[in-house]
Amino acid sequence: MAVERIAKVYDGPGGPFEGVVAFDSASSEPRPGVLVIPNILGQKEADNQKAEDLARLGYVGFAIDLYGQGKRAVRGAPDMSRYMDEMNADRRLLRDRLHASLAALKSLPQVDAARTGAIGFCFGGKAALDLARSGADVLGVVSFHGVYDRPDYVNVTPMKPKVLVCHGWNDPLCPPDATVALANELTEGGADWQIHAYGHTGHAFTDHSVNIEPGKLAYQADADRRSWKAMCDFFAKLFG
Repeated sequence: MAVERIAKVYDGPGGPFEGVVAFDSASSEPRPGVLVIPNILGQKEADNQKAEDLARLGYVGFAIDLYGQGKRAVRGAPDMSRYMDEMNADRRLLRDRLHASLAALKSLPQVDAARTGAIGFCFGGKAALDLARSGADVLGVVSFHGVYDRPDYVNVTPMKPKVLVCHGWNDPLCPPDATVALANELTEGGADWQIHAYGHTGHAFTDHSVNIEPGKLAYQADADRRSWKAMCDFFAKLFG
């Protein structure tokens, strides 16, 4: 296997956007493609590495850009949430940028456009759920320590993408009532869904760089390992 990265500049509302594609260049066969949707910071090296991890599983990973080319947040900066706040305030724009990113993934010659999915982390987990809510043509989505508030538009029902939610039970951003509300929403929407909840685990449990409050907002190795295995099994069955 020879994992290769290439930059991908693509159009969308408010663009251009720039992401990174990772794939096994030793193979010429079209294969499933998976969007990697970043957290609050936007497109960055950690997302590119996740795309490479997906490439090693035999997929094409596309670490996408939702903020715009050159627009990136800095951890700890006073305006760290600036770009995310803009997306949270306009969920229709977020939806449209997600769909533009998906179109860019499907256009890649390495990708089998009939077999695509998405994963997202934190804010990206919310965005992955919005793909399912908005009727995107993907087979499945995975939310890692996402945020569960509904958008201000009506969900497309039935929700055709299968949904896997990997959740830290002690996540202060998504307490139990928010998680139950999401389960009810997905049930009402006719989705094929599952929620994996990890005990003694909070928000950002896959992020090695976070250790703000153990059990509430910090990396958790067991949950990281278990959730990635759950994702691997989910896509293996989904993509055949």
